[in-house]
Amino acid sequence: MIPLLVLQRHFVTRWLGTYGLTLSLVGLIGHSAACAQTPQPATQQSADRSNADAQYTLGSMHASGRGVPQDFRQAEAWWRKAADQGHAEAQHNLGVMYATGQGVPQDFTQAMAWYRQAADQSHADAQFSLALMYATGQGVPQDFRQAEAWWRKAADQGYAPAQFSLGNMYRVGRGVPQDFTQAVAWWRKAADQGHADAQYNLGVMNATGQGVPQDDARAVAWWRKAADQGYAPARFSLGVMYENGQGVPQDFTQARAWYRQAADQGHVDAQYNLGVMYDLGQGVPQDYVEAHKWLSLATSSAARDTQKAYASYRDATAQVMTRAQLREAQKRAADWRAAFEKR
Repeated sequence: MIPLLVLQRHFVTRWLGTYGLTLSLVGLIGHSAACAQTPQPATQQSADRSNADAQYTLGSMHASGRGVPQDFRQAEAWWRKAADQGHAEAQHNLGVMYATGQGVPQDFTQAMAWYRQAADQSHADAQFSLALMYATGQGVPQDFRQAEAWWRKAADQGYAPAQFSLGNMYRVGRGVPQDFTQAVAWWRKAADQGHADAQYNLGVMNATGQGVPQDDARAVAWWRKAADQGYAPARFSLGVMYENGQGVPQDFTQARAWYRQAADQGHVDAQYNLGVMYDLGQGVPQDYVEAHKWLSLATSSAARDTQKAYASYRDATAQVMTRAQLREAQKRAADWRAAFEKR
């Protein structure tokens, strides 16, 4: 039998860039954005008189479909009017539209231009987006030094995604010298704002002793914060810690519970470990049907370097099952997969 997985200490080091429209409907006269059902006459009149906040508000209403039919072309038209007057939120949103091709043809060069105008006004979202373009080489040649500079501007304003990204740069040594202590410091700033990726990475740093003294209990504490936000890798890591008794008393029931939460989110290693626990009867009554179900799910989605080992364990479990049990396990796996794909 293949033993349970050891802790997979993988960092989240991707640039977590999401082009998101800023749809806070500011500028509504006499009504909150949440209560607006139709554009208020005063708002329309103000927009027609070149009031930038009113123009931005109308653009946001058309983009979200609140009070009017959703229409990205109208959103773009009103945001452009506001942006031409220097409205930073509108400039940022035009950048998003060009980056994603919503309401306009996709054009990374235009996206960069609008992001830059907003970023120069200290708009943190735009500074983050501009850094992401430099980091990924979209609209400009890839330039990690420029990415670091713009992420730092946003991070210094307390923008958690930028703080997380700076931590990543220090962790891998891109755009800055590699420095685990600095990585921890920036991730800590983001983690203290509830950033789940940063919380997870701090758990890894504490578990491995990189940038901080090795401390399993602190690793568990950070992973628990991320896990409580539904972060699957952290839930898996907690399962491993409870299974092995690292940083917490050994508790197979708790291990199974954390594995199950991560497994239900599609975490492959958690599915495998859960299957093994059912096979061995650790933390649960021994159940070959459930074991085969989870092992099958893990095998079907596993990376190439682990798929053969996962399949071997699944097939070994099948050898002690009846045909009826095997059919039931296959049905449960298919039912789980169908339900998961509908989410």
